[in-house]
Amino acid sequence: MVSGKKLQVAEAFGKQMFLQFSNSLQIRIHLGIYGKWQIQKIEAAEEIPWGQVRVRFQSPTHVADLRGPTACEVLDQEDVAAVVSKLGPDPLRPDPNETERLRFIERVLKSKTSIGLLLMNQSVISGIGNVYRAEILFRQGINPHKSGSALSPDEISSIWSDAVKLLAFGVKKGIMVTRDELLGKSPKFEDRYFVYKRNGLPCRVCGKKVVLEEMGSRKLYFCPSCQR
Repeated sequence: MVSGKKLQVAEAFGKQMFLQFSNSLQIRIHLGIYGKWQIQKIEAAEEIPWGQVRVRFQSPTHVADLRGPTACEVLDQEDVAAVVSKLGPDPLRPDPNETERLRFIERVLKSKTSIGLLLMNQSVISGIGNVYRAEILFRQGINPHKSGSALSPDEISSIWSDAVKLLAFGVKKGIMVTRDELLGKSPKFEDRYFVYKRNGLPCRVCGKKVVLEEMGSRKLYFCPSCQR
């Protein structure tokens, strides 16, 4: 349906990528945990034996192959609009009138679900994964078990501001770093975070042990002393 058509626009909404072609059809891609792009010269493209290629883009000299995505489908404009309408506000998208911030605050305040689960719900906020969920809540001193409706508008607004800051840095530098003193640098993995994958280790702020639990079938890292 899009074979031989020219790619015109690439746009992201949270974890979803939409690639629009010259015939107005779009490919929706969600990489998930295992999805990966590989870009290589054409002469080397057939030498890789692993994984089924779901999408291939080709220029006169290079090939870009996608393997292992959670979702990869061709949609028309109506289908794209339906998908986007279900997504929550995205901290990486421009928000000059604060509309998206206010939409996020409203969705969290209305819910009795824990903020730890809400941040992983793509209909509440788009683009937050397990690393940022743990780190943003630590940075804001908020216990992940606290319900959204129990938070103040200022607390929720601060979560949004921190997400905007940290995600923008991650995109710019290509790595996730959440300790302010290391922003702008390229630290080793074990130095990048406050609590993520640091269960059993001393909290960098209070010295108490970082806790590991399960929430929504995902690993949850937090400091019960700093996050109340």
